[in-house]
Amino acid sequence: MTHDVSADIPSLRQRPVGSPFGATSTAEEVLSGVDLSGARALVTGGYAGIGLALVRALAQAGAEVLAPARRPQVAREALADVPGATVAALDLSEQQSVATLAEALDGPLDLLVLNAGVMACPETRTPEGWELQLATNHLGHFSLVNRLLPHLVPGGRVVSVSSLGHHHGGMHWEDPMFEQDYAKWRAYGQSKSANALLAVHLAESGVAAYSLHPGAILTDLGKHLTEADLDDVLLTDADGNLVVPSFKTPEQGAATAAFAATSDLLTDRAGAYLEDCEVAPLVDGEGLGDHGVRRWAVDPAEAARLWAWSAELTGVDALR
Repeated sequence: MTHDVSADIPSLRQRPVGSPFGATSTAEEVLSGVDLSGARALVTGGYAGIGLALVRALAQAGAEVLAPARRPQVAREALADVPGATVAALDLSEQQSVATLAEALDGPLDLLVLNAGVMACPETRTPEGWELQLATNHLGHFSLVNRLLPHLVPGGRVVSVSSLGHHHGGMHWEDPMFEQDYAKWRAYGQSKSANALLAVHLAESGVAAYSLHPGAILTDLGKHLTEADLDDVLLTDADGNLVVPSFKTPEQGAATAAFAATSDLLTDRAGAYLEDCEVAPLVDGEGLGDHGVRRWAVDPAEAARLWAWSAELTGVDALR
């Protein structure tokens, strides 16, 4: 009887590293003493919420940061007081916009943070007919990564911002674009699982890539939520009592991305999913839990399937 070593990969990756940081750490604290002088980073969605906090912390550590944005003027105003931060136009839901940005980028890239996204929006289709959350959160970032991988320096890192929302479900292969029965939370969960799986396949291919849950943060990401939506994602304990999440500040929410971007403790954990500045545990079950990563979001076979499907849709594959 043979032993399937690949089945153990998620368990091996999802081992803690003994991080000195935790849930209340800030990105500035994580990067304290880290010298990023001469480093070049790109952070999507880097002009609001945790993205803005991360750009500020990276710039303070000495990095040059490009923050491409769907609303460039708003981004310029938000980043006006951040030395070393620049803005370019990017709409992740439009593949041509991604291609235009990538073609305009010159020189090496040390860090690529895939942070921008949409959450639980009303059913919306791109011109290709793609469901907006998957198109923006995953396919736009997939195309961007593939177009920019040639710029990534040896040892450079890719950080994919996923979410605890991936607990809503993995890839909905029977209808990934939700053409038959749109369910916004299920579609959001799929896109966040895809964010984690992207990092897994990059790691399988030799790229230092990580995914993460930033924590519960009050940002504009929840602008589409109604009271009924909030009821759908509220957690209860075994006795049915409401579990109120501990909301983080944007600076605390950016900490895990900063940790993923720079920590030497993660050198042998490429492909891991992180939370609270530590490698998250694998957790079983279905439905929205309060911590950890579901196996479907860190499974190498599922990641390879998603990569091949995404490459076919977008027409780009830097690993081929």
